[in-house]
This record gives sequence, structure tokens and C-alpha cells, in this order.
Amino acid sequence: MKRAAKVDDYSVIALDKFIQATRDSGYKGTTSAISELIDNAIQAGSTRISITVSKSEADSSHPITISILDDGCGMDPETLRQALRFGGSSRFNDRSGLGRFGMGLPNSSLSQTRRVEVYSWQNPGSVFFSHLDVDEIAEGKMTNVPSPKRSSLPTIAQQKVESSSGTLVLWSRCDRLDHRRVSTIVRKLEKFLGRAFRYPLWDGLEILINEVPTCPFDPLYLHEKSRTTGARLYGEPLVYEVCAPSSDTLSNAVGVVKVLFSELPVHEWHEFSNEKKRELGISKGAGISIVRAGREVDHGWFFLPGKRQENYDDWWRCEIQFDPVLDEVFGITHTKQQIRPTDYLLDILSSDIEATAKALNGRVRKAHLALKTETRFSDAIQLATERDKRLKPLPSRNGSGVDYPTFQELVERHPVLKKETAPEAQVTTTYDIVEDDLRDSSFFNFSSENGRLVLVLNPDHPFYRKIYKPLCDSHSEQDKNFRLLLELMLLAAARSEASIEKTKERELLSRFRHEWSNTIATFFNR
Repeated sequence: MKRAAKVDDYSVIALDKFIQATRDSGYKGTTSAISELIDNAIQAGSTRISITVSKSEADSSHPITISILDDGCGMDPETLRQALRFGGSSRFNDRSGLGRFGMGLPNSSLSQTRRVEVYSWQNPGSVFFSHLDVDEIAEGKMTNVPSPKRSSLPTIAQQKVESSSGTLVLWSRCDRLDHRRVSTIVRKLEKFLGRAFRYPLWDGLEILINEVPTCPFDPLYLHEKSRTTGARLYGEPLVYEVCAPSSDTLSNAVGVVKVLFSELPVHEWHEFSNEKKRELGISKGAGISIVRAGREVDHGWFFLPGKRQENYDDWWRCEIQFDPVLDEVFGITHTKQQIRPTDYLLDILSSDIEATAKALNGRVRKAHLALKTETRFSDAIQLATERDKRLKPLPSRNGSGVDYPTFQELVERHPVLKKETAPEAQVTTTYDIVEDDLRDSSFFNFSSENGRLVLVLNPDHPFYRKIYKPLCDSHSEQDKNFRLLLELMLLAAARSEASIEKTKERELLSRFRHEWSNTIATFFNR
């Protein structure tokens, strides 16, 4: 048996290997790594964070330099030195804010750059500087974090510093950035940070990227200060009290989980181009936003074990907020960029979330069907409305076919009808057509109010199934024209019945319509 080569170093960490390996661990990319530094700045009390992405003329092999400047409380020399150690944070396992593990500054920085420099000050004119360098560590030249020394700020930050305290983190030899173009990095940062830090931004935090303020983005489309808004909150928020697992630092702790749902305005936004839907985050935006202590840490198809994802799911959103004491049950790692929920948590949340998701999916499906129906009927509606002026006006009273709900009840079931009601004195009738389950066996019914008439087709009637629906599904121009004439004929029948003012005559016509529909059904059924 071959004996291993003798070594004299039995330290717990082989530093030269460790520094190379740790660069590959944890962070998904540049935006996630920078988010870690923003967490630190927020926890230091920053109200303004300035990120600069620029070309580096001095080093052609590392053409991009990134700096993150904040106006937080700054660090004294000892705190600065500890902050550059892996696990050296003074807030280790502190769950009161965004940080916790003390790995953020060194781990996130060295995942993107070979050299990170940190400048910090707690009063004007007293800046302290230290750094980490991958090459110096790998070569054995750096075994300890250098003792901070007094320094002046680099040129990149001198004109931007306006606060009496703060910190500047400078990545000067970036070799692992996601992109090599400044414009691409800036665009990705703006989108990611606007979403991940939407709550701090709404609360007054400023994040500037190359001097341009970051606009918050609400994936639920609810907040009035979001880049895009217009959705509606669905139901009441679901609130759970969840027990955290006992540990040396947690004993009988209980955290709150809050679940919110929203539904996007299908009727208002469905006509947007595919490009605009992608730009607004509607297309392929389905999923659940996971928010820890006001910061989004993940987004994906969580807590929905029995529901497959569909295109309709782009039109509703969900957000889950939780307290940091529940990190273990959510499976949060030190990078705070993904979750791995435990079975315990899945058992608590999944059934309610999945049931609501399926209900919202059904509502979206119904809304799209209504829009499809509205588009299908548009030619007949337009023609009838245009030619109505040749006819005697309908009676000014409101009404509907016998045994049918009122106009307002119909509108509640079909949001597509929610538009301004025509003035009572309007001479020309406006028309709409919808499909609905009727209370009787009629092929059609109607409802009218203030110059509006809605024809209601019964999709369960044999005439609809065997004659009308095949015409709707056909792409033949001849069939489309025949369907148009059929819709006009039914609109005319409904209008004629609506024009009768005497109750007895209306009841007679209604009975005729019922008998006619029943006879058709009898003849058509085999």
C-alpha cells in the first residue's frame, strides 16, 4: 500500500484550496452577490446605496469594476477587519434583520472578483481600508485579514460621498461576472434589485445604479408605487403561526407566515403584445414570491405539489412573507437566495395555497373564455348596434326574459359586461352576447337595461352543441358568415321579445320560446 506523502500542515482549512473552492459555492450570479452587500448596507442603517458599474481602463483582462457605496453607520477598524473574515460578523445568528451568518461580504465578493477592497468611516476624514486578494491567499502571502489602515477614498467614490459615515466596497478585478457588457449588467441589476428590495424601496430606501434610481417592482402588481400596478387582492391574507425548531439559540419560538394572492386584470391587459407582456413580467411570471424580513429570497413553483403549471397561471400571483426565526423550516441558506421548505412546513401551507391557486386558475380560465366569446361575437354586436337606429326604440323600462336574472346579476357573473350603462334617454340600443347556464331549457334568453340588451346563449342546449358550436370552431369563411347571420337572427328575436310592453303578451312569447327550444331539443337528440 502506497503511503501518503508527509505533510507538516494539519490546519483545519487548507487556505489556498479553500479560497478557490469557496468562490464556486453559494451564489447564483452577480445580482445575488450584490444583493448580499445591499443587505449589509440596510442593516447598517443606510438610506442611500449607490452602485457603479464601469469599464476599467487599467486592466484589460478584467475590464469591469463594480463599487457599492452606502451611507450607513460605517465600521471601526476592528469591525471592518472582522467583516472581511468568513463567519466573522458581529451579528452571527442575529435574526432581527437581513444578515445572520457573517459570510456575506467575503463570500459574495470573492464569488465575482479576485480582489475586494473595503473602505469605511464613522466620521468625515477618518477612512479605514482593508482588503482580500484571491491570488495573495492562494500563494500564501495572505493568511490573515490585513489590519485596517487610514486611507483616502478612491477616485471612483470621492465625488459621491455626501454622508458623515458609510462604507465603500470595491470589486477591482472582476473575473466571474455574469456578463461582460456594462449595459447588460446594469439592466439585470435594475430588474433584480427592484423586485428583491421592493419593500425597502417603498419605505424610502434609494438604490442608484450608475446614478439612476431603481424603481420597485411588485410581482403581485398591487402596490401603487410599483413600476406596474393594476391587479386586485384576492380574498383575505392567510396568516399562520408556525413553531420554529428548538435549538441552542431558539427555544419555543413562534414565527408568523403571511400569504397573499392577487389576480391580474385579464380584461384590461389581455390585448398587450407578447413583447409588452414580457416587459411587464406577465408572461412566464407565474409562481410564488418568498419574502424574508422584507426581502425577496426566492421565487418559484412552491407549495403546489398537485397542480401542474399552465399558461393561465401567469395571471395570478402569490407572496409568502415569513419571520427570520423560521429560516430552518423554510430551508434558508447563508446566501439567502433560495428555499428548501421542510415537510413540516409543506403540510401546513400546501393544501390552502394549492386550493386557492386552483380557484384563481379557474377564474382566469373563465375570464379568457369570456374574452374569446366577446371577440367571437364582435361582428354581430357591431352590425346590430349600427342598424338599431332604423328600428323603433325599445321601451325605457328595464327587463329580462321571464324566469331570468336581472341585468345586474348577469353583469356580476360576466365582468366583460362591466362598462358604462347607456343613458336612459339614448335612442339606439347597444348589444352584447354572452354564454351562460340558463334556468330553463331555452336555447337563448335575454336581459336589458337603459338601452342595453344582452343576448344569453345556453351552451347546454342541443342546438348549440350540434349546430352553433361547430360553426364557432370552423375556420371556413362560409361558416363564419352563416354564424354571423344566425347571431343576428337571435339578437332580432331577443329584441322583438324585449320590445313587448304588455305582460300577458311577454309571457306568451316566453312560453313560445320555451316550447320552440324544447321541440328543437327533442328533434335534435337521438
